[in-house]
Amino acid sequence: MTGRILIVDDVATNRIVYRARLAAAFYEPVLANDGATCLQIAQSGVGPRPDLILLDLHLPDMSGHDVLRSLRSDPRSRDIPVIVLTASQDAAARLAAFAAGADDVIVKPAADRVLLARVRNLMRSNAEFSAEAVLQGAGFAEAPIHFEPPGTLALVASVPDATKDLQAALSGLMRDRLVTLTRTQALAEAASPGRVAGADVFLLAEDENGPECALRLLSELKSHQATRHAAVCLLLRARTPDAAAMAFDLGADDVVAHAVPAAELALRLRSLVRRKRNGDRQRARMQDSLRLALVDPLTGLYNRRYIAPHLSTIAARATETGGVFAVMVVDLDRFKRVNDQHGHAAGDLVLVEVARRLTANLRDSDLLARIGGEEFLIVLPDSSLTDARHVAERLCHAVEERPIRLPSGQGLTVTVSIGVAVSGGEVSVEAVVEQADLALLDSKGAGRNQVTFRLSAA
Repeated sequence: MTGRILIVDDVATNRIVYRARLAAAFYEPVLANDGATCLQIAQSGVGPRPDLILLDLHLPDMSGHDVLRSLRSDPRSRDIPVIVLTASQDAAARLAAFAAGADDVIVKPAADRVLLARVRNLMRSNAEFSAEAVLQGAGFAEAPIHFEPPGTLALVASVPDATKDLQAALSGLMRDRLVTLTRTQALAEAASPGRVAGADVFLLAEDENGPECALRLLSELKSHQATRHAAVCLLLRARTPDAAAMAFDLGADDVVAHAVPAAELALRLRSLVRRKRNGDRQRARMQDSLRLALVDPLTGLYNRRYIAPHLSTIAARATETGGVFAVMVVDLDRFKRVNDQHGHAAGDLVLVEVARRLTANLRDSDLLARIGGEEFLIVLPDSSLTDARHVAERLCHAVEERPIRLPSGQGLTVTVSIGVAVSGGEVSVEAVVEQADLALLDSKGAGRNQVTFRLSAA
């Protein structure tokens, strides 16, 4: 995995050492010796943005905590993972760093294996949402969330009673719901989402036999579809470099020692809840954007991009089975006159209502798409000429039978012309659609409000 990593430290030898370590691991190191340079690189928009920041807390122009707060308050940099590197063992300073928005705090000198594993881990989890900027630029951005509902934390231990003190301490520091699970219950959650806890975060406690059971459970949770997006934090008796590095490489979102102060653990877990919820929102937004790319926003019908591959599939199946299918091209008659005389709002209403009437008179297996301003494409799988004739006549009648009520209150009767082609033999999809287009022109030439057929596209 390659990436651009910004190293922020006022000591030149520290910058040189970390640059050498990261370059040896095939990362692109970028150096800054103060907070202002860090913020300029992360927020200016000039040149590539860093994928991750290694930040020292003691800088010549401002504190590392102030840098963190500035990074997190600016939309250009708030999602960049930040690892704080500090020589201090002071618990209050660590707590302040997490409160300011650090993703992790690692005490210098950091073991290479742990540091690189944590870098890989954070960059991997952040890369999943790298399309957010694309979505924002395409107009799919969401308003910021000002209220985050409580999450659900699942504390998993072989002997739940052994974690009573931790449960009590966290309950007093967090508004999130805390539940306790056995390992068997956690695996049941992985197999059946929501059955046990519906957890946003799993906190896996190491048992008396060592970290192996917790690591195996971590791997199970990350491999099941139901729980792979939940955050997982390992609570180890001792945060050894080997165990921590392995946990990060298996997909753990955080690894902490059992002796960590409850206040720090609460901040870490709350950060994981926020990150998981943010991931849920971004995945949902990505799905919405993909759906919108295939759907006409006015009528809610599919567009040409969606229907083209499905039409090819239907044609291939008909060729394999010796079956037939029908294609209809439907066009609203004199639609320009509707817009000119009644306005575009009335025209939009007519399109929506015609789409609704067409949908109501088709089977679930039929495909309907809006492929132009007032033009629709319908595909009828496994339909003969007789079947297509009945459907086309029904559609013409459904559109014409009742006037459409315009915003002005006036009723307007509209009609459609339909061209129909039925496949025959080994024929290309393009040929069938072309025949339907030609049949539509015949309907228009015959006076509109007509159905015209091409008996075979062979």
